[in-house]
Amino acid sequence: MTALDLSSPVAVVGTGTMGQGIAQVALVAGHPVRLHDAVPGRAEEAAAAIGARLDRLVAKGRLTEAEGDAARARLLPAADLAGLADCALVVEAVLERLDAKQELFRALEDVVDDDCLLATNTSSLSVTAIGGALRNPGRLVGLHFFNPAPLLPLVEVVSGFATDVTSATRAYETARAWGKTPVACADTPGFIVNRIARPFYAEAFAVLEAQGADPATIDAVLRESGGFRMGAFELTDLIGQDVNESVTHSVWQSFFQDVRFTPSLAQRRLVESGRLGRKTGHGWYDHSEGAELPEPHTAEPQPAPAYVVAEGGLGPAAGLLALIREAGIPVREEDEDHGSRLVLPGGGQLVLADGQTSAEFRDVVYFDLAFDYRSAGRIALSASQDTAPQTLAEAVGLFQALGKDVSVVGDVPGLIVARTVARIVDLAHDAVAKGVATEEDVDTAMRLGVNYPLGPFEWSRRLGRTWAYDLLDDLHLRDPSGRYAPSLALYRHAYATDKREGTS
Repeated sequence: MTALDLSSPVAVVGTGTMGQGIAQVALVAGHPVRLHDAVPGRAEEAAAAIGARLDRLVAKGRLTEAEGDAARARLLPAADLAGLADCALVVEAVLERLDAKQELFRALEDVVDDDCLLATNTSSLSVTAIGGALRNPGRLVGLHFFNPAPLLPLVEVVSGFATDVTSATRAYETARAWGKTPVACADTPGFIVNRIARPFYAEAFAVLEAQGADPATIDAVLRESGGFRMGAFELTDLIGQDVNESVTHSVWQSFFQDVRFTPSLAQRRLVESGRLGRKTGHGWYDHSEGAELPEPHTAEPQPAPAYVVAEGGLGPAAGLLALIREAGIPVREEDEDHGSRLVLPGGGQLVLADGQTSAEFRDVVYFDLAFDYRSAGRIALSASQDTAPQTLAEAVGLFQALGKDVSVVGDVPGLIVARTVARIVDLAHDAVAKGVATEEDVDTAMRLGVNYPLGPFEWSRRLGRTWAYDLLDDLHLRDPSGRYAPSLALYRHAYATDKREGTS
């Protein structure tokens, strides 16, 4: 099954931001495009707005003047659904209400030909449920574009329970012909991106609610240590707290209130207060004119330790040893069977976050996971009230000697980046095991849809087979609510294959 021919008209119903963006994508690809909106005059306004954007593309040299003129000539508002009768594809981008979408598609079935492909851009509703109201649900598919549609490459192509393979394939190939990067997924709550991305927000909010660190510090650690483009608090301020919380709540409800997707009480209070982010001038941060964003907590300078002893290797943090030596700090390596750690001159220990707390061990400082310890600009450390001041000072001084800013957070098990990445990896393995998507499509979706530095499976391979499972298992022992319980899929990945290979 090939993509739609460029001579085939494409319709977009709903002319808000997403509808206009999708129409522009189809228009620039070469299709005649029909615009329809239930509100009189909106389609004409949207056509004018798209025309203005085409003019800007011409001015920037991204389209020739002839291409811009031709695209404008192919764009036509439609006063009613009857004006969409000759379309080969109709994409819906109306309100996120199941009844509204079902009513629209039922009406379209009476207008368009039987071979017309119907697509919904829903981000949170079930494609299966939308299609359940149709005479022929086999031709309905999800085409979930990301905002802004003309700029972001990812499109999730979602097959509902009754979607025909030919419909999904045609939608996939059409999205690719439009210059997008499509990924195929089953109809599951949140699809790929909004399902697997929940821990990025949830764990940041959980650290805040546990008084582990403030939003500015958590965001700085996620960016400068985790390699994420934005922190969770600044990103949700950009998205809109109401929008982000609505998606979280929808996924949670759709999974029958699975504790792994439980919404944040702190975010609920923020929404209730009307502090929705940039669009209202205040969210987690003050975005009013002239307001300055708060600085992350950064430790005062401390002297570097005279030496360190590396016992048992450092797993995903093994690259630190080269950095320590390059900083002129002697490293003595010793093989030990009781774990991986750095021993500091005062006798205290520095351990990579593993889901345990500093309060459980005498004189231990935990340090967070980094996407790349060489390029990381900041490292988070946690210590308990029983940690010796000398141990914490030596740990801070060590990372400062490597050129890192240091943020000392509360005694948070799994710190910030490590617990976030471990949960993302777990949800990714669980999704693939349940047939939601392939590993390759999950990685592609998370890189392109939310700009993660690595896809979850790329990260899993880099960190080691058992790393995420072991960290979550430790967290689950300390919080047996089920939130951190590793999935069966992650357990199989961590141990079943190893035993089969004889390396357990």
